[in-house]
Amino acid sequence: MDNQVDSDLTAQTKARYNRIAPYYDFIELLSERVFKDWRRKLIAHARGKILEIGVGTGKNFPYYPKDADITGIDIADKMLPFARKRADGLGLAIKLIEGDVQALSFPDNSFDTAIATFVFCSVPDPILGLRELRRVVKPDGQILLLEHVRIDRPVIGIFMDILNPVFVNLLGPNINRRTVENVERAGLMIRSIEHLCPMQMVKMIIAHPGK
Repeated sequence: MDNQVDSDLTAQTKARYNRIAPYYDFIELLSERVFKDWRRKLIAHARGKILEIGVGTGKNFPYYPKDADITGIDIADKMLPFARKRADGLGLAIKLIEGDVQALSFPDNSFDTAIATFVFCSVPDPILGLRELRRVVKPDGQILLLEHVRIDRPVIGIFMDILNPVFVNLLGPNINRRTVENVERAGLMIRSIEHLCPMQMVKMIIAHPGK
């Protein structure tokens, strides 16, 4: 992959998530019963100036301390009003910006922590996005990821590959991303990986910029 953003795929991703923004919390109502504990566990590692990628409707917001210094971005502008409402209800002064992780507008070494939860399944070029996080996070900073990945078993993995276009077109996420490999290819240094789901389908990754 090169450093050029695919504008067509990016526009398609934005359109998909804008389309489901009003229903997004309802769609994930059942899964969130499990995800919320994982979100809390991941965000407990956050420190300093924080960048959250793909904030969506703000599902991570309840797990931040009240005085956290957070900038949140999402490619889908129609998600942001829902995120703003949630942040205001929690009394969090979160800066919310429409933006694309593949082409961040922030200077190098701007943040101590970058966080993404179930985001890199949807980024058109995940390696490009991860390289951007590497760029904007300070050398002694950290990148915290919670992601579902392709199950590394022959039959199930192939089945996920076959079904992937259906999931992408209906809801947006790819179900067969090899995110651990993508993190390494982006030049990040993985400190720890925790498997949080049967067959290791969900992974909590704590990484450093490696620069």
